[in-house]
Amino acid sequence: MTTQIEPSADVSQQADVGEGTSIWHLAQVRERAVVGAECIIGRGAYIGPGVRLGDRCKIQNYALVYEPAVLENGVFVGPAVVFTNDYFPRAVTPDGTLKSGEDWEAVGVTCREGSSIGARSVCVAPVTIGRWAMVAAGSVVTKDVPDFALVAGVPARRIKWVGRAGSPLTDKGDGAWECPDTGVVYREDGERLVEPPDA
Repeated sequence: MTTQIEPSADVSQQADVGEGTSIWHLAQVRERAVVGAECIIGRGAYIGPGVRLGDRCKIQNYALVYEPAVLENGVFVGPAVVFTNDYFPRAVTPDGTLKSGEDWEAVGVTCREGSSIGARSVCVAPVTIGRWAMVAAGSVVTKDVPDFALVAGVPARRIKWVGRAGSPLTDKGDGAWECPDTGVVYREDGERLVEPPDA
């Protein structure tokens, strides 16, 4: 399994890039970033200092993953997605001095295993995107997303449940939700969805 880094990519010598990962044209991976095995970092994507990516993540073209984001295994980040990292962004302090790294505290976005963030979405830190959840394209996420939730809109709200395959689940009644692709039946428990223990 060969790691592939295009010559036009800017990958810090202090970054840790896993085996079998591909980093495409004009992408930038900053110092102390950790990129797992078999990841794909698309053209023009940005991975900030200290960002952590698990194995088999896909970061599509021109996505901006600012520190201190953490992405677990199998996370998909669509084209031109932005993960913010500042509560109250300003270029300067109240006296007009250019702000430095010591003048603010970075907050991050966490994406749990298998979650997907659709194209041109914005995740406003600090938020957590749950396991196997899905954010529809163009959404603005301002609060935590439960496991297996499909959220959409500005601000994003849950509109459906999805399974591991990504397809919307079918309501079978009495709190049961079935995946049309795999046949797995999930159970709704209040504001969350629980997969069967053998899934």
